[in-house]
Amino acid sequence: MSAFSASDHALMRRALALAEKGLWSTTPNPRVGCVLAQGERVIGEGWHEAAGLPHAEANALAAAGTAARGATAYVTLEPCNHHGRTPPCAAALAQAGVTRVVAAVRDPDPQASRGGEALAAAGVRFEHGLLEEEARELNIGFLSRVTRGRPWVRMKIAATLDGRTALADGRSQWITGPEARADGHRWRARACAVLTGVGTVKADDPQLTVRAVETPRQPLRVVVDSRLEIPASARILQGGNTIVFCARPGSAPGGAETIVLANPRGKVDLPKMLGELARRGVNELHVEAGFRLNGSLLREDCVDELLVYLNPSVLGDGAQGMFDLPPFGGLDARPKLSLRSVERVGGDLRILARR
Repeated sequence: MSAFSASDHALMRRALALAEKGLWSTTPNPRVGCVLAQGERVIGEGWHEAAGLPHAEANALAAAGTAARGATAYVTLEPCNHHGRTPPCAAALAQAGVTRVVAAVRDPDPQASRGGEALAAAGVRFEHGLLEEEARELNIGFLSRVTRGRPWVRMKIAATLDGRTALADGRSQWITGPEARADGHRWRARACAVLTGVGTVKADDPQLTVRAVETPRQPLRVVVDSRLEIPASARILQGGNTIVFCARPGSAPGGAETIVLANPRGKVDLPKMLGELARRGVNELHVEAGFRLNGSLLREDCVDELLVYLNPSVLGDGAQGMFDLPPFGGLDARPKLSLRSVERVGGDLRILARR
């Protein structure tokens, strides 16, 4: 692999910025951007907008026209080499006369059929690894689904400084300020699905829709409800687009899809639930649940990162905490996380920590 120039870096950063335009719309596909350049001069660019629409490379080639001959293509994900709902991008780049393709990250999806090799076989110079970490972060859910068979699970928690998430009776609206709540909706918008438990549905009757920001789609809504206790009047059932996972045969009210996945303890099998959501194309799963389901997900290794909003207030020991977990025998047994970012959002603090 050759050393990449400053111009290569700048053009790939532009491709990543284009890919980010699809942050809320490409599911279940990855977010991809493409820049075509003659030297340092951009001659065409594009991004993938939604499943079924042209890929980023096709949009960039259409913009460049005949100027693509002899150009370099900067793509945030290795071009595909298979016929799906759109033609293979590797062949399109080669046929257009592109002589060099630089990909940020290789596509682990076996259906992509290694576009890099196809390009090399067609005489196109193929390189990869430029700004790879940034590209992986942009498609962390897609890469998780393809390589691990489960979505990337992000658990959002709003808490006081003493780690309390709700009153003793479960009420939690609202612990954080409006800025933090709007920021939380942005994270909802990028997820393919939003998950909660029936306890939260009973206590807060949430809609779990994206409302504080504009979005081209609403994520799938998922409820964990082992005994099918969800009220027929629950707002999360309104408008369809809801799945209820349970542990006993039966049907959820309101026509919601019901999936029975029981573990030996008569609860919903959470790891199998993640596998089923991945099978349905869920890349990123956003969790907004109560301390019991939070604890179960963490205990069963079903959480990849925590998105925690801390409000400068306290509720005391009688209020509910973040996680319902058994006592640990020692400090070394506690789940370890690494801080990714700490930022102020309005009057609250947002912490992103990853397992």
